[in-house]
Amino acid sequence: MKRSTSRSKQATHDRIVDAAARAIRRSGYNGTGVAEIMKDAGLTHGGFYAHFDSREAMLAEAADRAGGESVAMMQEIAARLPPNQALAAMMRAYLSEEHFEAVETGCATAALCSEMPRQAPEVRRVATRRIKEMIDLVSRQFPDWGQPEAHERALVTIATMVGSLALARAVDDSRLSSALREAALKHLSPTDS
Repeated sequence: MKRSTSRSKQATHDRIVDAAARAIRRSGYNGTGVAEIMKDAGLTHGGFYAHFDSREAMLAEAADRAGGESVAMMQEIAARLPPNQALAAMMRAYLSEEHFEAVETGCATAALCSEMPRQAPEVRRVATRRIKEMIDLVSRQFPDWGQPEAHERALVTIATMVGSLALARAVDDSRLSSALREAALKHLSPTDS
């Protein structure tokens, strides 16, 4: 009986974290309230503290979940292709129209980077870890992986991808939005693939 209760509590916890991960990408950290998240998860506000010590603890788990989903998407692409093709495929997927439109399920870094400096340390810590994972994944696609130059190119690649997606979502001009993503993709495309 305890095992069933424990599984049920974990499933409920996961539902809350999933709802929070979508909500922070949709509305930002400050635009996301506990009551809204609990309602989206199909629960009452009163049950929140049975799962989290604080709003910040929930936001940290949501940031981790959202960041993990972004990393997993890129890892799946890298696993299917050889390194000399994987990086270009990751960039195309990241800067695609589908990813651009998928704010609630897309890259948490692009959706939330401007808010990150004002978040609690535990939220920033998990977001930083996920960003480092993205940088490392991109770095591993370069032929000189492990060298400082590959790491530096990975930093620039991630910064350009995230920045381009964030800017593309910020503007109200669809042609400019597409041009931002296309220009980033053109200038980031590896020449040695």
